[in-house]
Amino acid sequence: MSKLFKHIAIISLSLLASAWTLSAAESLKVHGIFRSNMVLQRDKPITVWGWAPAGTGVEVSFGKLSAKGDAVGDKGLWEVVFDAQSTNSQGQTLTVKAGDEVVVMENLLIGDVWVMNGQSNMAFGLRAVYEAEFEASMAHLPLMRHLRILSGAESEYVETDLKDEFINKKDDPDKNWKVVTPEVAMEMGAIGYIFGSRLQRSLQIPIGIIDNSRGGASMESLVPRHKFAEDPLAMEYLKWVDEQRSGFSEKEFLEAQMEKWRVAEERYQKAIAEDLKKGGEKKRRRPSKPDGSIRTWSVPGRSPSDAASCYNGMFGVFKGLNIKGVAFHQGFNNAMMNTSCKPVFYRSLMKLMVEGWREDFNDPQLPVAIIGLCAGGGAQTRLNFEQQGLSTGAYIREAQRLGLADAGDPEHTAFIPAYDQKIPQLHTKKKKELGLRTARWALKTVYGNEGIVWDAASLLSAVPEGGKILLTFDRPVLPDDFGSELEGFSIADQSGIFYLAEAVAVQVKDKNERNKQLLVSSRLVKEPVAVRYAWARAPMGNLKVDGIPWQPLHSFRTDQVGFSPEVSHQDPDGAKKNSEAIKILKAQAAAALKTRLDVTAAQQ
Repeated sequence: MSKLFKHIAIISLSLLASAWTLSAAESLKVHGIFRSNMVLQRDKPITVWGWAPAGTGVEVSFGKLSAKGDAVGDKGLWEVVFDAQSTNSQGQTLTVKAGDEVVVMENLLIGDVWVMNGQSNMAFGLRAVYEAEFEASMAHLPLMRHLRILSGAESEYVETDLKDEFINKKDDPDKNWKVVTPEVAMEMGAIGYIFGSRLQRSLQIPIGIIDNSRGGASMESLVPRHKFAEDPLAMEYLKWVDEQRSGFSEKEFLEAQMEKWRVAEERYQKAIAEDLKKGGEKKRRRPSKPDGSIRTWSVPGRSPSDAASCYNGMFGVFKGLNIKGVAFHQGFNNAMMNTSCKPVFYRSLMKLMVEGWREDFNDPQLPVAIIGLCAGGGAQTRLNFEQQGLSTGAYIREAQRLGLADAGDPEHTAFIPAYDQKIPQLHTKKKKELGLRTARWALKTVYGNEGIVWDAASLLSAVPEGGKILLTFDRPVLPDDFGSELEGFSIADQSGIFYLAEAVAVQVKDKNERNKQLLVSSRLVKEPVAVRYAWARAPMGNLKVDGIPWQPLHSFRTDQVGFSPEVSHQDPDGAKKNSEAIKILKAQAAAALKTRLDVTAAQQ
């Protein structure tokens, strides 16, 4: 038998494909997360694993270190663990041998690995945001590395390996981690690039960014599957998803798609024939014939709307790898009017997700930054204030913040507001600001640089006082220009109808207590009981913690009114029930707006 020697800087496509499809390994395979140019997590044990024919001995060397393991079990799983290593900016080689087979990965560094998770606003590329060219021109960062895990990898099962086809761009033959250059930076998620580049420049250590965000992902798909069993509502929902999956037939789905195409094709051909009879031709779009493929959206349990699907194939798939922390940006798909806004459920899922990450990555204090839902769509103004205040987005932001707080670890977590970066698009181009805020949080709280400014504020109390409500905060809150009118407040009485309100700072002599108390009021509300702040999809609201531009005061409310009847996924009439309730809320908001504008006009 001739000697087989595979000396490669990346695990070959054929090797990946064979390992993915076989129930037992027939050749040496290293897990797909391990590739040339990668960054391994410093100060934590380094675990390397893969598959080989059962019973085969495996030798692994990393730089000057070496370890041995055996391929065991039905699938021939092997694993070796190296002791924790300190930062190393010199490229090292990782070599794995099993019998005559050798897999070599080159230029590996040891530093910190951060995961960028969420949906499309996290995946949104640097090339599409403001200042893209300016930022990319400075991206000569040999100690920063990037790996993107693509959509399509989502799965109804907890996957154990990564296919090449889900790494970097599909048409890119280089499936290694990328050394960050101006060209690579343009292809990175904007938030991840800004965040990672600031950390790398500040800390002067290798930084690895894994971008596994998935456009269109709902919160349900991002929670580790095993965590659904810990919440009664989540458990019922998972059961329902599994039932939908068990009743799904790919054969029947494809047949239905083909029949749908046949009907459309016949209609198209008939229309063309009628055009010719009339002596002319019209430009008509011909229906596309199904090619036999099925998008994950169409498969229950695999859809990025369904339980754990994105986590299964895009995050949990590499859970043996130690990481430094996670930054998360999501919310749009859970803030759609009438269909998917379930704030109470979302809050539970947020807590389960953070806890699940920490369990799967074996770090009970894993740093986590939740970047709040961004402020796309039409902006709230004085002319539409009450109507825009009817907002699914505001409820989801609140659920994000409270769900993170429920995880009970403020020392290692942060909720980072994003609502003030408004632009009337689904994907806002103001991503640089969010990456910078997240980097400030990490540099100060995770890395201990006290010279970096990052703080949050909390509402301590809201007390009715003489027809107004007195708000007290634990830190000063004021506009960053230190002089403009305080914006973004609404106020309501027992009716629950919120009107645009005025807010003023309480004047005090003690400099240390200034701007910690605000009085909120409205001429239309004589006996106020509740206040809301920055409560819209793209809200008014200009308060900043300590008046610092990059520290917006998070949106909040003092009432406990739910958005609408929160129905379960399993309720076939759920959307109808929500729609009927929302019609009433819309009418109330429109009436409140009209009342305020009429009163204002009469007073002028």
